[in-house]
This record gives sequence, structure tokens and C-alpha cells, in this order.
Amino acid sequence: MPGGRRSNMIPRTKREYLRQLVDAKNKSFRPLTEVEKALGFLGWHERGYLPHCDYPGLIQFVTFRLGDSMPSSRRGEWEHLLKIEDVREKRTKLEEYLDRGVGECHLSDPRIANLTEATLLHFHKERYELLAWCVMLNHVHVLVHVWRTPLGNMVRSWKQWVETRAKTILSERRLPGMARTEDMGTRRAGRPALQSFWQREYWDTFMRDAEQEKKAVHYIEGNPVKAKLCRGAEDWPFGSVRFRDEFQRLVTPNTQGTCD
Repeated sequence: MPGGRRSNMIPRTKREYLRQLVDAKNKSFRPLTEVEKALGFLGWHERGYLPHCDYPGLIQFVTFRLGDSMPSSRRGEWEHLLKIEDVREKRTKLEEYLDRGVGECHLSDPRIANLTEATLLHFHKERYELLAWCVMLNHVHVLVHVWRTPLGNMVRSWKQWVETRAKTILSERRLPGMARTEDMGTRRAGRPALQSFWQREYWDTFMRDAEQEKKAVHYIEGNPVKAKLCRGAEDWPFGSVRFRDEFQRLVTPNTQGTCD
């Protein structure tokens, strides 16, 4: 019966919902070329948790976080946020939760924050173009122009490089972390590294126009101020805003090139 066929189309699990969403997105986007497929691009896809858009040429706002930034022991604080249907509202609320600084906040160690920023910059203007970034206490924001390297490969490479070296740093005596607001508390020295340093998934949103890109830059570079970690965005030591010239162009430290 028509009613029965219609009910079969209703997703019964989150995985089914993601598959239907991804299928619909792929139908509305152009198909990947054979060359793009050979480079490893996946188009719209999912890995069981979030939808991802993977095409060359996109400007992507990416957020990836530490493995304990949303701990299961505090599930009651954030689980309801996952049920928000509006994608933009959901991401906004989840990022507000991250700004609370839950978890060990290993990125508050200046050595690991420096390592993370240097890793992002390493292949800037060679494999991709960074347009903005900010290393927060337990997560990282990046606005990146994707060239010939698939976004998933890019994020995985960043994570692996940082994790391997961060675990060595954390096995040593820890230096004092960056200044924290009183309600965030302090971290105890000598804590062991997490078995899973990063959370497996990441969030990505591609920029549809220049106005959305401008808003993304403002959000990324202003995030430390919003999280009450500093008074001015330029005071935060691990963000792109401190590399902007008088015309607000990004002058990166490794290439001295500009991102107009």
C-alpha cells in the first residue's frame, strides 16, 4: 500500500537518516570527475556520525576537538544538544559547550598549541590555503581553501602529526598552561596523555559566498574573546588575527604571502 511504502522511506536510525541526507545532497551537487575521485575526493559522504562535503575548490570552515572535550561522564550536559534539528543552531550550541573548556584541555599547553598552529601552517600555500585559524583550549577552528587534497585527508594528517608529538610532550613535566578564566579551573601537572587524543569526527561547513566567509573569519578570530580567554582577539597567541596587516590581509609567518 502507498502508506506502507511511505513508511519504509522514513529513517529508523540515525545512520539511515545520514545516508538519506547524503544521497539527497549528492543529487543536488555536481558529480565528481574521475580525476577528483583519483585524488581521493568523496563528495557528500558520512562515517556514521556527521555528513561531510568533500569537493576541491571549496572554502571550508572546519572544527576538530580533543577526545575528552565532550566526556561521557558529563553526557547530561551536552546530549540534548545533539537532538537539535537545525544544523546551524546545533553547531552553535555545541561550540558554546566547547568554549566552556571541559576536559584536560591539552591545547592549553603552549608547546602543544604552538605545535598545532605550526602543523596547520606547514603546507599552507603548497597543498591548501589557510584563510583563518584559532587554536582554542580543547578544539581548533580553521577556515581553509581546499585545493587538491581532500578535506578528510587534510584533517587526519593534522591530527596524526600533532597527536604523536603531543603525547611525547605530555609524558614530560608540563609547563604552566595559558591563562584561564576562574570558572574553567586549572589542570593538574603530570596527567597522562589520552589514549585517543582527538575525537574521531570533525565538523565542516563550506562557504557559499563572500559574506558567509567574512562572518566565519570574524567568528574564528574572535572566539577567544567570546570564550572570555582574552580581552582582544589580537591578544590570543595562537590565532591568525595577529598576522593581519593594516589592510586586514593575512601575512603568514612561513611564506610571507598574503591571503586577500
